[in-house]
Amino acid sequence: MVPAGRTVIRDWPDTSTTNAVLLRPRHDLVAEDLVAELARSGTGTQVFEQRHGPFQQYRREVSRHGSGWRETTHYRLLIPWMGWVFALPVRWYLGRGRAPRRHAGPARSSNPWWAPPDRLDERQTLVLGLLAAASMSSAFINTVFTQTVAFAADDFGVGSSGIGVAGSVVRAGIVLALPAAVLADRIGRKRVITIVAWAAPLATAVGAFAPSFALLVATQTIGRPLGLALGFLIAVVAAEEVPRSSRAYAVSLLAMASGLGAGVAVLALPLADLAQGSWRFIFLVTLVWLPVAVDIARRLPETTRFQLRPTEPPRLDRRRFAVLAIVAVATNTFVSPASFFQNAYLLDVREYSGASIAVFTLATATPAGLGLLLGGKLADLRGRRRLLAVALPLSTAFIVVSYSVPGAPMWASAFVGGFLGSMAYPALAVYRAELFPTGNRGRVAGLLTASALLGGIGGLLLAGVLLDGTWSYGQVMGLLALAQVVVVIVVLAAYPETAHRSLEDLNPSDTR
Repeated sequence: MVPAGRTVIRDWPDTSTTNAVLLRPRHDLVAEDLVAELARSGTGTQVFEQRHGPFQQYRREVSRHGSGWRETTHYRLLIPWMGWVFALPVRWYLGRGRAPRRHAGPARSSNPWWAPPDRLDERQTLVLGLLAAASMSSAFINTVFTQTVAFAADDFGVGSSGIGVAGSVVRAGIVLALPAAVLADRIGRKRVITIVAWAAPLATAVGAFAPSFALLVATQTIGRPLGLALGFLIAVVAAEEVPRSSRAYAVSLLAMASGLGAGVAVLALPLADLAQGSWRFIFLVTLVWLPVAVDIARRLPETTRFQLRPTEPPRLDRRRFAVLAIVAVATNTFVSPASFFQNAYLLDVREYSGASIAVFTLATATPAGLGLLLGGKLADLRGRRRLLAVALPLSTAFIVVSYSVPGAPMWASAFVGGFLGSMAYPALAVYRAELFPTGNRGRVAGLLTASALLGGIGGLLLAGVLLDGTWSYGQVMGLLALAQVVVVIVVLAAYPETAHRSLEDLNPSDTR
């Protein structure tokens, strides 16, 4: 029976090289089995079906056609919400735009550059698609206040120090997300993710009706932490579901989805130019993420590792936690102010409108998101530590420059800094889930997120005070960038290399 879905047909010449490829099972994006072979010579047909791979349905038929071969591939690939990203690459690759190399083994493969190092199965593909959609929701919720606070502050007559305090208060709301982290280790990832996927957009949207700046901050002190809880639980599920050599790739894919979600918030910025107070419409846009919550409730499975976890909760490795917490605090001491004050800098110093800010952000940050894919692949194939040692300090330097120069150099340095920062992100973020066992992986993710926010709070408060004084944006960012030196030193001195190692190898307490 021919499966429903898409079909790729390609004709090939009858040569020894072609025959060596066409008449053998694939071991790349999909691992095939030969299920029917009728007359290898003559007009017979060979039929291959999926043994291991991401497709819901898959069938490849090779038959004689004239003086050569005709290859017909029928397939159905279900990637929720993100299928449009992979539709053309998958179709092109199945048509053998590049002849696959053969590797032994059931899981490892010679995948195309845009695919993970490991071959995924149908369940893993479904989970990553759902997590990507949830990442878009989480990122929008975590971005919307940052993108609109400058407009709301102008509307309510609040200065830079007030903006810094507001950002700090909203970040301090992370304490509201910690119960979600604990519950995820006790009752399961799926149930808690479903709850926060509903609650986060609803709470954030209430900001549209805030009658004062203080009440706007209060609504986001609830909504944003729920979005953060969704974000760190997504990372936990991804680490527990994907193969060992593709965890950084999964982080990069989810970060790209987050970029799309944040991009929706940026695209909504021109609404703030419509009239005084029209920034409120941007908060109402948050409700578009409710269908994602519906889909997660319907189709996201509980992770296998959570179901098989040891009955006794493991002890927290305090040394590992301390090392990662130091890096989280130091990283966000710079990153949080650099992102939070960007719109205020463009609005006040460069005199950009909301639409101009949106164009700047999309032009410099969206292409830089390609660095996520490259960084995730390099972190999985070559290791995390060397990538961080190079990409992180260079990214920081370029971002500082973007706050110090006008015009084209500002745009170029923001792009390069964002691109290099995107390359570093998967390698840095994947450690949070890798270095702790299943029984406290959710709790640690929440605590490390809280640690990161503490660093962000300190950076925001310091930046707000200095900016209200005599310091320029470039001077402030240059000072805060010194925290990134601490990050590089700690990573090189204390972080283990985790690429290609299973979670059970890294956390022996999970081994039965």
